[in-house]
Amino acid sequence: MPNETVRVVYTKYDGSAHRDYPARRFDTDDLGVWVGVTRGTPSVYHGRPSVEQIPFVLLIPHHAWWTGMFNPPPRTSEVYCDITTPARWEGDTVHIIDLDLDVVRRRESGLVELRDEDEFDEHRTRFGYPDDLVTEARAAASRLLAALGDGSEPYATLYHKYLQRVTD
Repeated sequence: MPNETVRVVYTKYDGSAHRDYPARRFDTDDLGVWVGVTRGTPSVYHGRPSVEQIPFVLLIPHHAWWTGMFNPPPRTSEVYCDITTPARWEGDTVHIIDLDLDVVRRRESGLVELRDEDEFDEHRTRFGYPDDLVTEARAAASRLLAALGDGSEPYATLYHKYLQRVTD
């Protein structure tokens, strides 16, 4: 039986620290592993100690090139998907490489946007992203741009039952 606590470790492609935090495992289903982070959770952001100010739920897909963060108000992004390499588990620690591109759905307007293409292009050159990684990352972003806008799950309502568990 897996532990209730999962350590989520994001790095950049060159191995540098990006995000690192403990999360509570809620569920595992055909989509992936659902974890939650409450307000006040100690974390590391870009290698610096931090504390989460707004709770969130993270879906870590089993074999996809993204992770999905689901946020309550007052965060302006309702859904924030990082384009990543597929998650790699070592016990109760999950390792994820952030590939810079993000697909975001804004809470107020419902606008779905692709973010950080300039950072992706810069890191593609600096870190030497292989062509197949670039292809997978762009394909994942394209699929998410459609899914976040068309009412597909888990981006429509499915995540609400988990989000309620970190905001109550």
